[in-house]
Amino acid sequence: MKESTPAASESLLTGAEIARLAGVTRAAVSNWRRRYSDFPAPADGGANTPLFALTEVRSWLAKQQKGIDLSDDVRLWQALRSAFGDDIVAGIAGVALFLAHDDASTLDEDLAELATRVAAKESAARVVDQLVERFLDSSRRTGSDQITSPRLVRAVSHFAGPMSAGSLILDPACGIGSLLLSVGPANGPERRGQEINPAAAELTQARADLAGNRDTAVEAGDSLRQDRWPELRADLVLCDPPAAGPDWGREELLLDARWELGVPSKAEGDLAWLQHCYSHTAPGGRVVAVMPASVAYRKAGRRIRAEVVRRGILTDMVALPPGMVASHAQPVHLWILRRPVGTSASSSSVRMVDLTTNDPDAPMEPAAKQAVDVPLVDLLNDSVDLTPSTYVDASRGDLPTEYRALQGDIEERLRRLTALLPTLSAGEGPGMLDGATISLADLSRAGLVDITDAEPHSTSDQLDTEYLRGFLRSVPNRRRSTSSSGTYRLDVKGARIPQMAVEEQRRYGAAFRALREFEEHVGEMARLAEQVSALAREGLTNGALLPPEDAA
Repeated sequence: MKESTPAASESLLTGAEIARLAGVTRAAVSNWRRRYSDFPAPADGGANTPLFALTEVRSWLAKQQKGIDLSDDVRLWQALRSAFGDDIVAGIAGVALFLAHDDASTLDEDLAELATRVAAKESAARVVDQLVERFLDSSRRTGSDQITSPRLVRAVSHFAGPMSAGSLILDPACGIGSLLLSVGPANGPERRGQEINPAAAELTQARADLAGNRDTAVEAGDSLRQDRWPELRADLVLCDPPAAGPDWGREELLLDARWELGVPSKAEGDLAWLQHCYSHTAPGGRVVAVMPASVAYRKAGRRIRAEVVRRGILTDMVALPPGMVASHAQPVHLWILRRPVGTSASSSSVRMVDLTTNDPDAPMEPAAKQAVDVPLVDLLNDSVDLTPSTYVDASRGDLPTEYRALQGDIEERLRRLTALLPTLSAGEGPGMLDGATISLADLSRAGLVDITDAEPHSTSDQLDTEYLRGFLRSVPNRRRSTSSSGTYRLDVKGARIPQMAVEEQRRYGAAFRALREFEEHVGEMARLAEQVSALAREGLTNGALLPPEDAA
């Protein structure tokens, strides 16, 4: 995550946040705005995303006696917003330190008591995770550039690939730990971080401690000017650096040993961060760094880009879909570097990946036509432009043939789709399954269910796995497992399934399995639809494809 200062808009609320604050639905807030003439007017934002002043909303709620019956977790968030205002990260860090180390030095007695009450109902780690989720949701809705979005975390995790339990991972701009604590297995790797915001650094460390990650250490400080890990050499360096302005420290760092690829200009602070990351790699170690798209082609960075290519240390350039970053809709790139193990172990080509036509929530694995291996010599031209689309587009074959092939694939899948949907008959209506139930926790304690994987599975021939997973997705179970911010996490303690004979379980299991396959097929259809639509637009606008003669 980016090294951060508190967001200036943190004292403003979206309609969704007002709903969570008052413990009501978004529709209720919309009704209040229409029905009550004294409802606070928007303080900022546009017509589609109005933002309201926290103090005005709190005053109005109190006057109208709305939101009196709030859950304790909502009360905790509301109390932190009231006590810490724009410095909400410090408030969450205070709760995390209190729950992890019994350090209440930054909390008043009421906040500490409320945090204790919430933690008595859920694990301390879950309480902090929920606060972090609320903060990320708030920052995303206000367009803050101080966070690493969940979408970006997912993309970096995908391209970083699996890490062994004995790996050493570094994030020199770790923020609240979004990347550092998410990439790699939950337990095992040593993790090191640095963050310029002391409260964010404390929060990351406390989150790791609460999660039981004892091999995690986070230091506060400016990584470029005050590197706290000068001797560290990591297997993987992750970084979503802060926006690099001209005051990144060039004058005082001119002779720094980290600039082995060249001293970045004032305008190329992004390349200073890239070299800082690379300087911390062990032989064979990799860098996965998030960079603005312009770093790939700006004239000021041409010399350093050329050196990166000549040395064969750039293995992949990935252009991510628009919408990956909370603060804007422009694409960003992942630069993936690898330090050679020996003198002849450098890369001879760069894998260019262009995902800019994909949905940001779609799978990150590129289609065959979205990636191409480019020899280094083809990159070392006058501009050393490393924009992936430049090379992926040039490698494209016959557009009409490709369009017809995709069209045929979609038609075939449509024919198969209806056959996948299970034939279901009418039941007795709501209530027919309101008999005896059993909790997932009881099944786990009895050794009938393994819940260590992403999805629980049966370990007994008396319990059908598809039946189990299907009923865990029932409306009551999903409601119980979904937080107020919309995040789904299975409630192991509260989730329940009906008790049935194993033959009846298998009947339901077969139907749930067919539904799952149907959903997967629909998802693949959606991906193909996006791909063929993008291809059609490209062909129609560049002359490779023509509209039908009877289109008018």
